[in-house]
Amino acid sequence: MDATPWAGRDRVARVLQTLRMRGVFYCRSELTEPWGLEMPAVADSVSFHVPTVGSCWLSVDGAPPVELRAGDLALVPHGRGHEILSSPDIRRPPRVDLLPQHFVGPHYSVLEHGGGGRTTRLICGVVAFDDPAARELVRGLPRTLTVRGDDPVMASSIRDTLRLLADELTRSQPGAEAVATRLSDILVVQAIRAWLANEPAERDGWLRALQDDRIGSALEAMHADPGGDWSLERLARTATMSRSAFSARFTGIVGEAPMAYLTRWRMNLAANRLREDRATVAQVAADVGYQSEAAFTRAFARTIGVTPGVVRRRAQTEPDTD
Repeated sequence: MDATPWAGRDRVARVLQTLRMRGVFYCRSELTEPWGLEMPAVADSVSFHVPTVGSCWLSVDGAPPVELRAGDLALVPHGRGHEILSSPDIRRPPRVDLLPQHFVGPHYSVLEHGGGGRTTRLICGVVAFDDPAARELVRGLPRTLTVRGDDPVMASSIRDTLRLLADELTRSQPGAEAVATRLSDILVVQAIRAWLANEPAERDGWLRALQDDRIGSALEAMHADPGGDWSLERLARTATMSRSAFSARFTGIVGEAPMAYLTRWRMNLAANRLREDRATVAQVAADVGYQSEAAFTRAFARTIGVTPGVVRRRAQTEPDTD
């Protein structure tokens, strides 16, 4: 039996196991028709929306409006601004973050809004990924991802997670934000897993590369040892291909050259270390394969857009959102 599909599936499974998020914001809304909410763009984030009572419409630029009914789950994976509406003909709704609302905690609010008609209750969340693998996975998702509550493919585990999340945020117990963030981890992974199982034709880029027997093995090797002495020749050997064939295939699937991908992967890992650890810039540089701190700083600034010191200082001043 050909083991390739299973090897690719195993690599995706391992990425899903590592997905962890930090909650940015949660909002529980009671909305009466007519109503509309503009959700502002939040960089490097995934938004999710779950109507628990009634229905609404999700509108994202470049995609047709999608109706959501009670029990449906919708993800907007790419940090894009979007709108949630009582009907698709609502124009220029107010920004949700500018409306008066009751803040239960620094990252959780309750909103009441609308014209007094039929009621829709909605749970919304904005969560962010720091792990580079998670970011690459999310980049490969469509503009919107919808899991229907009445879809027979929708596992009971997703419905159970939705119920737990709704209960946690509705009762506003101590520690609700922390529990909601962990439940959101599970919920988003479940939604992505359902999409992977049911929309194979839409997989492209990094997801397709991860499941490719040869390119996927090279990707996994880089991820497992980001500080290794990697060269194009060594990566090609890992993929059991010639250098030219490997480079062409990698670039064609992933969308960038192998060494450019490796540099970006290393710099994203380094940025996480600088935000979260007490390691020095020299230690982080060595961990991602740089013997020279100056060379690392140049590569970091070129890739991330700021120096390592700026990332560290920002992390020291930003509030904890987990």
